[in-house]
Amino acid sequence: MYTAAVITISTKGAKGERVDTSGPNLVKMLKEDGYDVKYTNIIPDDRELIKKELLKASDEEINLILTTGGTGFSQSDITPEATLEVVERLTPGIPEMMRVLNYKNTDKSCLSRSQAGIRKKSLIINLPGSERAAKENFEVVMKPIKHGLEMLMTEGSANCGG
Repeated sequence: MYTAAVITISTKGAKGERVDTSGPNLVKMLKEDGYDVKYTNIIPDDRELIKKELLKASDEEINLILTTGGTGFSQSDITPEATLEVVERLTPGIPEMMRVLNYKNTDKSCLSRSQAGIRKKSLIINLPGSERAAKENFEVVMKPIKHGLEMLMTEGSANCGG
């Protein structure tokens, strides 16, 4: 069983001005897929706070860290930049796959600035802030990332056949 964390990045959500539905829905999806969700939090769109949360979760060796929010074009959307300052190795195929395969749902998927990467033994993936978009993006990568986590946890190449 892999461990997971879900960090919602929303200034309005952190102030209690907006109800977070994407974070709880991601937690539900993770639990249904067999993950042990060890940590959740809602924080404002603040680069240093985002980095602090990502560092904390990866230092605690949480296998999968999902962020939701802060991936758009708004001036306050800085989740990808904070993520890039924390990860040690990029995994560009994950956000590429999310953008391409979700184009069938919305042509706006090409506007997502989501990033993904590895820090220590943790895979960090940025997801959009809306419940629907976060769900649709995570569904696209749920199966392949388990294989990636297996490789990350075993220090070798996992069975790459079929």
